Amino acid sequence: MAEQQQFYLLLGNLMSPDNNVRKQSEETYDTIPGSTKITFLLQAIRDVSAAEEVRQMAAVLLRRLLSSAFEEIYPGLTVDVQMAIKTELLASIQMDGSSSIRKKVCDVAAELSRNLLDDDGNNQWPEILKFLFDSVNSQNVALREAALHIFWNFPGIFGNQQQHYMEVIKRMLVQCMQDQENPQICTLAARATASFILSNESNSSLLKHFSDLLPGILQAVDQSCYQGDDAVLKSLVEIADTAPKYLRPNLEATLQLCLKLCADTNLSNMQRQLALEVIVTLSETAAAMLRKHTSIVAQSVPQMLSMMVDLEEDEEWAMADELEDDDFDSNAVAGESALDRVACGLGGKIVLPMIKQHIMQMLQNSDWRYRHAGLMALSAIGEGCHQQMETILNEIVNFVLLFCQDPHPRVRYAACNAIGQMATDFAPTFQKKFHDKVISALLQTMEDQSNPRVQAHAAAALINFTEDCPKALLIPYLDSLVQHLHVIMVSKLQELIQKGTKLVLEQVVTSIASVADTAEEKFVPYYDLFMPSLKHIVENAVQKELRLLRGKTIECISLIGLAVGKEKFMPDASAVMQLLLKTQTDFNDLEDDDPQISYMISAWARMCKILGKEFQQYLPVVMGPLMKTASIKPEVALLDTQDMENMSEDDGWEFVNLGDQQSFGIKTAGLEEKATACQMLVCYAKELKEGFVEYTEQVVKLMVPLLKFYFHDGVRVAAAESMPLLLECARVRGPEYLTQMWHFMCDALIKSIGTEPDSDVLSEIMHSFAKCIELMGDGCLNNEHFEELGGILKGKLEEHFKNQELRQAKRQDEDYDEQVEETLQDEDENDVYILTKVSDILHAVFSSYKEKVLPWFEQLLQLIVNLVCPHRPWADRQWGLCIFDDVIEHCSPSSFKYAEYFLRPMIQSLCDTSPEVRQAAAYGIGVMAQFGGENYRPFCTEAIPLLIGVIQAADSRAKENVNATENCISAIGKVMRYRPECINVNEVLPHWVSWLPLNEDKEEAVHTFNYLCDLIESNNPVVLGPDNTNLPKIFVIIAEGVANESIKSDDNCSKRLANVIRQVQVSGGLWTQCVSTLNEIHQKAIQDLLNAA
Repeated sequence: MAEQQQFYLLLGNLMSPDNNVRKQSEETYDTIPGSTKITFLLQAIRDVSAAEEVRQMAAVLLRRLLSSAFEEIYPGLTVDVQMAIKTELLASIQMDGSSSIRKKVCDVAAELSRNLLDDDGNNQWPEILKFLFDSVNSQNVALREAALHIFWNFPGIFGNQQQHYMEVIKRMLVQCMQDQENPQICTLAARATASFILSNESNSSLLKHFSDLLPGILQAVDQSCYQGDDAVLKSLVEIADTAPKYLRPNLEATLQLCLKLCADTNLSNMQRQLALEVIVTLSETAAAMLRKHTSIVAQSVPQMLSMMVDLEEDEEWAMADELEDDDFDSNAVAGESALDRVACGLGGKIVLPMIKQHIMQMLQNSDWRYRHAGLMALSAIGEGCHQQMETILNEIVNFVLLFCQDPHPRVRYAACNAIGQMATDFAPTFQKKFHDKVISALLQTMEDQSNPRVQAHAAAALINFTEDCPKALLIPYLDSLVQHLHVIMVSKLQELIQKGTKLVLEQVVTSIASVADTAEEKFVPYYDLFMPSLKHIVENAVQKELRLLRGKTIECISLIGLAVGKEKFMPDASAVMQLLLKTQTDFNDLEDDDPQISYMISAWARMCKILGKEFQQYLPVVMGPLMKTASIKPEVALLDTQDMENMSEDDGWEFVNLGDQQSFGIKTAGLEEKATACQMLVCYAKELKEGFVEYTEQVVKLMVPLLKFYFHDGVRVAAAESMPLLLECARVRGPEYLTQMWHFMCDALIKSIGTEPDSDVLSEIMHSFAKCIELMGDGCLNNEHFEELGGILKGKLEEHFKNQELRQAKRQDEDYDEQVEETLQDEDENDVYILTKVSDILHAVFSSYKEKVLPWFEQLLQLIVNLVCPHRPWADRQWGLCIFDDVIEHCSPSSFKYAEYFLRPMIQSLCDTSPEVRQAAAYGIGVMAQFGGENYRPFCTEAIPLLIGVIQAADSRAKENVNATENCISAIGKVMRYRPECINVNEVLPHWVSWLPLNEDKEEAVHTFNYLCDLIESNNPVVLGPDNTNLPKIFVIIAEGVANESIKSDDNCSKRLANVIRQVQVSGGLWTQCVSTLNEIHQKAIQDLLNAA
């Protein structure tokens, strides 16, 4: 008894408001063995004499214990104890007078039965199922409530018996939803039905079977909202998110109800926003279904707009120096975000006509809040209505610019917001068309001294404008921009010193940085105007409230340095480095969320780019904090629905719903900084190469595990990018060190290709893996690696075909429309991109391992053959041929044993309608001639007339065809050079020379020039012509090749060409004749070639 009393005391202390008491109690609680905890907790729950909150706490702790440590504790209990627990829980639910405790005990029972469902779906607690049936039919309302609560919490409770009991489950839910006398039963039955639907979201026949329960759910939503309970409405949002097809039979009614609730100002803001959320979510999860109900969507648009008008007058607004974060619960923010999402979900074709008139009317309203909302709405729909707005951009921009002079500061602010947003959404068209008007309007608005908040926002819009502005457009305005920014900077520096205000200065410093970043070397004349003041800010702005200003100024200095280049920046470089180092040494005193950290880290990387190898000396100081930031471990938690209610997203937590009442929470603070730091490590490895070798080991140990860091895509991308770069850095340490490092990363890279969920990140990982293999070469993969890699690549190819089938099925769906087709084409492009990476990896393997890898490749052979079938999409055929091209190029003569699979498709593809396919096929003929061996001779002969046909086609030099045509020209050159017996060389040569030079495909251009050198050096009469009459033409070909950068000055080919020209130079008359046919550009090119080679 005494022990139990002590335990009660402990439970009380666990709820203590005093942190120390609570912490100490948690430590004590953690030391009690699991089985003892269960006994004590159950006793506490059953003890009616104990305080209510103590019993509640016991129930919560018991549920948590079963949820987090079931496997460690429960199986070790004796059968009797296990039986006692089950009996006690059910008894407690039946006996207890307190409804809140009963609910919490129901949660414990649901948690226990969730854990007692075995892998085959047998519920090892049959008594609870009997209890559910008895209770739901009981006259006792509390028991009916308990049964529904358990079923709501764990809708999978019937396990493999679910199908058998389906009718019973349905009847039970219908009957409870019709219990008009007990509204709480209706509500709970509706929530339980929703929970059941969600846990069976992919079972379409079940969804159909239960569709007649939806009107009951909608009725419960309606009634419960007016009783101040939004739980059923939240369930409806979840259905819209996860099982939108369930709503289809009653979509009209669902939308009408949500519209009604959203428009009802008697309801709370939260409820109105949730009702709107159902419509908005459907526009994202079931856009095609919703597009058939446009009239209702059109009625929801004014609702969103009227929410956006819900703003309050705020006297302090214009002078505020600290920007508060948006109040995400406010109607205005909710309305704006809803509009943005609906526009993106349904597309501009539908949304713009619905909203255009409303916005125009709002902008003419005398109340500032309507004008403000109209402008914010324009900003919000830009991304979704991109195509449709682009055609009327002119009238929109002219109209918006008028509001930069509106009498109300918040409307001027909204006008700046719209300009900034459009500058991003419609770049670079926006900049090209409106640079004149926009720059002058923003500069004028930035002079609004009495409204700093507006000034700052105009500066922010200018940043968006210049970031995406083509350099040539910005240069003419540079003088005026710089003068304005300088005047404002000087006056705001004075204000900072006199009044301590900094908001506008923070933005202006970034505007200067952005202008310098775009203007590059053209910023040199203004360098001395800004640098002294900027250095002054970094030296003196040391107070805590100026951290952001200081960070942004550090960013500005490093961007200006990068823009003007090493020569101009060098005199200041060491002073700036000292300033940064000083911050760096105080770095350990900086708080983790200090905004200066990420600015510092990026500034270091820019300094590294500016200083190059000279940056190495600073690495010892820089690397500590950088590694510390890159190693941040985020706080994570696995929570169930009950716990989540006590945590809010405001504290920087974000949640992912894992289904089955569980959520995964992560504290996002520090994640962006971590990603930036990882990106910077990549930058150092790339810039400093062997200069970074001292750090490769610690960086590789950090990066390899981060390939699995699923909380942030950017971190995984940086980890992948770093791998080949780190190997390059480590090369100087010799082959043994390099191999050790490769062994450390290889397994993890292969595994992450198999497990990476995001296609953009996956393509980066595959690309890096291919680069690593090319770097390490033959012998870098062992048998296990090959086996795993083979399985993964096979899986990727099979998935590729499966996805194509799924997309074909979606094209047959009743909701298929042109917007769905757009989405499907995007998915298709993503898929093809992964296919290109499969090809990259195979290329790396073939080029490193040559013929000995062919037996391994055979497991993929049939899949690659499928890719080149004539009925497949062109991208499949293109990449299938590219893979076979690699087989011929790197694995001949053995490659011929697969010739039956690829030769016919390759020859036929030379005349394909798709230029990409022609290019891949022509390249294949070229490598056949160069590397294939004797067996391929007849096929080279067969291909020649087809290749000539492609080259001589009327539009063969059109932009989309030119690469394929150049590959055909190069292929003919390779056949003449390596397989002259397959072709009448003298007949084809004059034509071939007339097709030169190749301007687009630089790699093939080098092949053709080398062959041309062979021919000239051997004095080939066909090429040189009688008495060298063709030489002037050859000079033009060479000059064009140089002017077009098809010939690199450092390769052997350029030396050979320069020798050809020098030989002509010594025979005076011929030289004059050749040079006189060249224009200025060509003459300069010939001169450059002679100087370089």
